[in-house]
Amino acid sequence: MTSSSYMFDTQDFGSQNEVLDLRHFSAAQLRPLLEDEARRWEQRLRWDYTGSTELLLEYLDARVLPGFVATDGKRVAGYTFGVLEGAKAVIGDAYAFGETEEIHNPLCDKMLHHLIEMLQATPGVDRIEAQLLMFPAGALTEPFLSRGFRGYPRLFMVGDVSMQAEPVTAKLPAGLRLEAWRPSFYDAAAELIHRCYAGHMDSNINDQYRSVHGSLRFLHNIIRFPGCGTFDAANSWVLCDARTQQPQALLLSSVVRGDVGHVTQVCVTPALRGLGLGRALMQQAANEFARRGGAALSLTVTESNVEARKLYEELGFKTMHRFDAMVWDGSE
Repeated sequence: MTSSSYMFDTQDFGSQNEVLDLRHFSAAQLRPLLEDEARRWEQRLRWDYTGSTELLLEYLDARVLPGFVATDGKRVAGYTFGVLEGAKAVIGDAYAFGETEEIHNPLCDKMLHHLIEMLQATPGVDRIEAQLLMFPAGALTEPFLSRGFRGYPRLFMVGDVSMQAEPVTAKLPAGLRLEAWRPSFYDAAAELIHRCYAGHMDSNINDQYRSVHGSLRFLHNIIRFPGCGTFDAANSWVLCDARTQQPQALLLSSVVRGDVGHVTQVCVTPALRGLGLGRALMQQAANEFARRGGAALSLTVTESNVEARKLYEELGFKTMHRFDAMVWDGSE
C-alpha cells in the first residue's frame, strides 16, 4: 500500500478515532504519516525534513519515546511525542493527516492533551517546552493554555542571499578576527552563548541558555543532530579577540535544503553590542551561501525581540510564518 492511500479528511473519523500509546507502534506503521509530514515541511517551509524523519523512525523502532498515536482502527492518523531530558520534557512534534493548515486541529489537540497530562504527571519533570514550528500561532493553544503553559509568539523569517555582496572583514572593529567554525571553539562558544543569554527573553523559552552545561547541550544538538538541518561548519563563523583568541560573537548555520540555509544561532557578547557585529556575521553567512549557489537563508526569532527583528528586516528578511513557543514551569 502506498503512502498516498493514507490521505483522508480527518472529519471522516468523527468519534471513531482512538488515542493509543506510541510505543505500541512500529516505524513501518508510522512511516506513511512521517513521509507526509516531510512533504508538508518542504511545501510550507522549504525544508528537507527527510533526515529528521529517518532519525525519528530509528527511535520509534526502539520504542523509547513517550507519546501517542491517533488511529481509526485501521490507519495511523496522527502522532505526537516527547523527549525526557532530566527534569525537563520537550514536546518534539505533533502531526496529523489533513491538519496544520487551520486553527482547528482536533486530532493534534486530542493527542497533545494526553501527552501533556502524562508528562506533567511524570515524576521528576518540572518543566515542559514545545515549539511546533509547522503550526500557525494560535492553532494549538488550547491543550497548552488549559494545562498552565505560557506562550511566546515567534517568527519564521526568510531572506534572499543575493541581498549582500560587499566584503565583511573590512568593516570589523580593530582587534577582532573572523574565523570559520572549528571544533576547538566548542567550550568557549558554549560559555559565550550562556553569557549572551543571561537575562534574555529567549532563556525563558529554552532553559539550556541558563547554564554553560545547557549551552553545551544546545550546541551538541545543533551540530550532531538534523533537527535544525545539517550543520554547515563552512558557513558558521566566529569573531575572536585577536589577542586572547576568545570568541566574542558567533553565527551558526545549517543546510535545510540544497539551496536553503538556516541560521540557528547569532549572538554577540554584551560588551561589544551596538558595533554592528551581528549584522557583519549575517552578511558574511549570506555572502558565503550565495557564493556556493544558495538561494535563501531562514531563521526564527522571538516576536518581542524588537532589536533582532529590526536587524533582520533591514537585511531583507521577511516574516513567512508566525508560530508559538510554549513553556510550562511546574515550580511556579
